[in-house]
Amino acid sequence: MTPKPARILIVDDEPAIRQFLRISLASQGFRISEASTGYAAIHTVREMLTADPIDLILLDLGLPDIDGQQVLSTLRQQVSIPIIIVSVRGQEVEKVRALDNGANDYVTKPFGIQELLARIRALLRQHPPAITKPRYQYGALTVDIAAHQVTLHGATIHLTRKEFAVLHQLINQTGRIVTQTHLLRTIWGPSHQEDTHYLRIVISKLRQKLGDDPQAPSLLQTEPGIGYRLCVEFDREDINE
Repeated sequence: MTPKPARILIVDDEPAIRQFLRISLASQGFRISEASTGYAAIHTVREMLTADPIDLILLDLGLPDIDGQQVLSTLRQQVSIPIIIVSVRGQEVEKVRALDNGANDYVTKPFGIQELLARIRALLRQHPPAITKPRYQYGALTVDIAAHQVTLHGATIHLTRKEFAVLHQLINQTGRIVTQTHLLRTIWGPSHQEDTHYLRIVISKLRQKLGDDPQAPSLLQTEPGIGYRLCVEFDREDINE
């Protein structure tokens, strides 16, 4: 199956820059999403993880709500897609910090659009847009990311959007502790990262729906005061869209 054209997220607080990039990139066949703040960028990437995900991000560092370096670090905890920094900051220390934080490339404003397009094409060749979506299985439990569906012993288990998102995050980090702060910030948003009771309710519901004993959980383990860990190793299968 032919993959869709790559979707690029433009993160910049200057409308004129976003318009210039939108027109230039769309003329090359790319699909465009936009965000004018750091939190909007994080939210956009999070919301599109399981449906038409972002394939590459152009990220400005001088954002009005949160520094772009922090946005970069947060995004790197969520996704492995290419991120190009496009910033007026040309100091070597900023470039080194961005690359250490996970940026794939760094372009200083003002820039030539042809050079930027060449860098985008080069990164997309290394990280082509996916034409498959993962499906995970452990025993009688199956989690289909593309279909947003969970089955247990062949029966469909209804999960809310938040429950599915938490399970997906834990599967992505199987065997590792995923902190409460990370889950709350990633799924509920930065303003809810202290609302741990939301997370406790979701974990309780997940255990109930997935048949995990809350007194002696074998699937979802609580690390008191820290976070949660998925204790089992899921088999992954990539399914054609």
